[in-house]
Amino acid sequence: MADWFGQARFGLFIHWGHSSQRGCELSWPLVGGVFALPDQRDIAVIEYHSTAATFNPLNYDPRQWARMAKRAGAQYAVLTAKHHDGYSMFHTRESDFSIEHSPYGRDIVGQFTEAFRSEGLRVGLYYSLIDWHHPDYPAFEEDDKPYKWGQWRQPTQAQWKRFIGFMFEQIRELLTNYGKIDLLWFDGGWERTPEQWRSAELHKMMKQLQPELLVNDRLPGFGDFDTPEQFIPPRPPGRLWETCMTMNDSWGYNPTDAHYKSARQLIHTMCEVAGKGGNLLLNISPTGDGTIPKEQAARLDAIGKWFVHNAESIIGSAAGLEPHQFYGPSTRKGDRVYLHLLAKPYESVSVRDVKINRVKSVRRLGANELRFSKRCAIIDMMGNSDPSGELTIWIDESQADANATVVALEFDSTN
Repeated sequence: MADWFGQARFGLFIHWGHSSQRGCELSWPLVGGVFALPDQRDIAVIEYHSTAATFNPLNYDPRQWARMAKRAGAQYAVLTAKHHDGYSMFHTRESDFSIEHSPYGRDIVGQFTEAFRSEGLRVGLYYSLIDWHHPDYPAFEEDDKPYKWGQWRQPTQAQWKRFIGFMFEQIRELLTNYGKIDLLWFDGGWERTPEQWRSAELHKMMKQLQPELLVNDRLPGFGDFDTPEQFIPPRPPGRLWETCMTMNDSWGYNPTDAHYKSARQLIHTMCEVAGKGGNLLLNISPTGDGTIPKEQAARLDAIGKWFVHNAESIIGSAAGLEPHQFYGPSTRKGDRVYLHLLAKPYESVSVRDVKINRVKSVRRLGANELRFSKRCAIIDMMGNSDPSGELTIWIDESQADANATVVALEFDSTN
């Protein structure tokens, strides 16, 4: 069931909620902020929640979003169905703090799942276990500021029983009302124990409702894949994994945060993640009216243009060579190895410890074949028709891609 995820390599994270009207981070401003999000501010609890009453994203066009994601090369997308602030972007019988009771009224999640499936993309939903609005959680109040790690107010036994019932039913709705959901992306598990969340019971219910569902590692005690955040792990985890990352320093729409990574940086990140066998879940943050910010759209467009010639080296690939063999990320598909050149080539690049007589061709993706030479120790050549040695590939600056040059090595496996 995890085959698609293990080959996807690229997905979109979509952080969006009623607070996007204000141009602020999702949820964290209402609790006074957090050190990991520098471009945010403290917003009074009642003021933060007030924009739920005016949420009317008339420019929300999920089909346009899905087409944009597909052009960029994304294989799946994950939408915030409910963030820590408790606001549901779907129709729910469990709460009136939802899109159903906004001026917009229509089901955001329902439109999202339908539109992305129609473009052949897998669909995922983000759901925060935390709920800073629900009275039985209990809700976060102004007197609780600043957010104190490990000192969260505890509910009574009766409150928690009601809240767990609410949470289970909302997840049941998400897994019942919207067709096949490929992935459920939990967050916020740090505030309670696995026993309090009833993680085992919840996981069992989810798998009964949707046996092929993938669940991330943020449901305490469970998870099909790991989710390092905002960085590439120095060594890949020992199972499926996905790095989630913002384009700037914010998850939610924040027009004051101009600290955008360049398209080249994002492409390099994708190459590095794929070279370690992981997925990149790249975040976008729509505005309050449903528009994708131009800075983000431009970067997705640039990634898509790079993918025109280079997608085969990323999508469906496996991790490539060992670090001692090539100074940079690489991927593999069968007998083909892809070298991702993230720095300017100075006349040539080297690949070491490969079967040099099995090399059939060397070419730059989307362009010409490249000249190469091979060598190994003389004694290794004597009486050995299949020696390991070094390839030198000649490539000058004029042949380099402006973002990342990809060189494909074709090996003959029949020797």
